[in-house]
Amino acid sequence: MKREEILRRVDHTLLKQEAVWEEIRALCDDAVAYGVASVCIPPCYVRQAAGYLGGRVPVCTVVGFPNGNTTTAAKVFETREAIGNGAAEIDMVINLGWLRDKKYPEVLEEVQAVKAACGERVLKVIIETCLLTREEKVEMCRIVTQAGADFIKTSTGKTEVSATVGAANIILETIRDSGKNAGFKASGGIRDFEEARKYLTLSEVIMGETWPDPDHFRIGASSLLDDLIRVIEGGN
Repeated sequence: MKREEILRRVDHTLLKQEAVWEEIRALCDDAVAYGVASVCIPPCYVRQAAGYLGGRVPVCTVVGFPNGNTTTAAKVFETREAIGNGAAEIDMVINLGWLRDKKYPEVLEEVQAVKAACGERVLKVIIETCLLTREEKVEMCRIVTQAGADFIKTSTGKTEVSATVGAANIILETIRDSGKNAGFKASGGIRDFEEARKYLTLSEVIMGETWPDPDHFRIGASSLLDDLIRVIEGGN
């Protein structure tokens, strides 16, 4: 796959605490220029970015980020507010404590509640794979697909280890075996084309060559776009 085609699957991301509007606007400008899947930005900038972009690129934001242990009511409120401000996609963080305590019905109900608040808009569920056992990863994938969410996402990018090929393999195999129409998003630590291509190739092997379109496969990254632009403009 060409680098330009990977760009169409990138959620171009800026979620650092000290991000200012000038940086968000520059992120939006790059997103328009290079045709990425979305911009993923802090909730406080959603309205401004949505107005600035005018529908040229979807705006994504985060809910319950980064720890995931806010209440379900708070996550639903955040989701509704973000959508009201112009967000087209929501990336929510699960309650990891509930998962570790095996409170699976509560985790399921929370994802369902946020998905209901999203309506037709895209919901990606961050499961923070590096903190989970294999069994917990599989159980969380089962919950997310049952809840009707659109994507399972590996990581917030705020932990010491984020996306890994091993975790991606488990997620993709679980999606395949579920028969559900859920997508996969790798996020955290993916900084160049070769790293991104590993996840794309893996998804093609497990799910089939035509599966990883932008409706089923995303990469969340803050520096990947810079590498892709450098290579594209350099003609390599």
